[in-house]
Amino acid sequence: MEEENAKLEPSIHEEKEITAPPRKKGRKLKLLLAAAGALVVLAAVTFYYLRFIAPYESTDDAFIDGYLTLISSRVPGQISRLLVTDNQKVKAGDVLVEIDPRDYESSLSLARADLASAHSRLHQSQAQVNVSEAKVAQAQAVVVAAEAEAQRASDDLKRYQSVDSQAVSKSAFDLAQAQARAANANLDAARSQSKAAESEVALSRASVETAKAAVQQAEAKVHQAELNLSYTRIIAPRDGRITARTVQLGNYVLPGQVLMALVPRNVWVTANFKETQLTSMRPGQPVEVSVDAYPKRTFEGRVDSLQFGSGARFSLLPPENAVGNYVKVVQRVPVKIVFDKPLPGDLDIAPGMSVEPKVKVE
Repeated sequence: MEEENAKLEPSIHEEKEITAPPRKKGRKLKLLLAAAGALVVLAAVTFYYLRFIAPYESTDDAFIDGYLTLISSRVPGQISRLLVTDNQKVKAGDVLVEIDPRDYESSLSLARADLASAHSRLHQSQAQVNVSEAKVAQAQAVVVAAEAEAQRASDDLKRYQSVDSQAVSKSAFDLAQAQARAANANLDAARSQSKAAESEVALSRASVETAKAAVQQAEAKVHQAELNLSYTRIIAPRDGRITARTVQLGNYVLPGQVLMALVPRNVWVTANFKETQLTSMRPGQPVEVSVDAYPKRTFEGRVDSLQFGSGARFSLLPPENAVGNYVKVVQRVPVKIVFDKPLPGDLDIAPGMSVEPKVKVE
């Protein structure tokens, strides 16, 4: 028995020696597979980072932005008709509000009456010019007649003076002298009347110019009255949606008073990036925009421009850094991002909504 056991023990040891190497090989294989898997994961992570993270800059401090058109009245008056409601879509040219037009219609009628009166005065002044010119012609004719009479009287006096004094009676000579003096006096009077008539023509022409100015002034008043009447109908200047309406039917409004706001469809994104993110950012780079209200939709856009200054610098109270206890804070710079295509009409994307842009900078 002992001999048999002795024979069996070597065989058992031989089996142990034979089975031990495969276990070591299995461990090495597992280690190699684990290392290969780790390398694959590391390569995948590196590829994902280099492909989808490193070339992009993103921020959650971004919002939909757009210009708001504030609708206000240009004339005072009471609201007689209110034709829009809150959040209503309108088109350019739609009437939003009507102000009671009766006062402005009366002002227009009065202005038109003043214009008609000004035209009448102008016609009267033009007719007076014609009358004055006729008087000038008549006065000039009188001057010609007076000159002829003065010339005749002067010739008669010269004839009396050229003959012997004994051949002409004293009374006849005195009469000739008197007629010559009277003819000269009449000539002077005629010339004075002619000058007066010419001055009257100049005065009449000046009256015409004054009347023309009055007509122009009356026409301007009519035009202003027509404008004021048209201002009683407040019209939408562009397409958009009515928001922040404060006016009610029957309210009395004043010029410049804001009645409502009109939000247009053309909006963009204002993204506040850290200044450390702007190193490689340039206008024209593509952007993927995710709107928080529509998480399953992605919109394409591009960088339009970078504000020339940080947002804090243009705030109401800019920070004053010239103090002793200064702490450096990374500033944010607004970046304007525009959409490549018009936004879908079935989505209500309005100013103030939060978005997350992702800019491809490389």
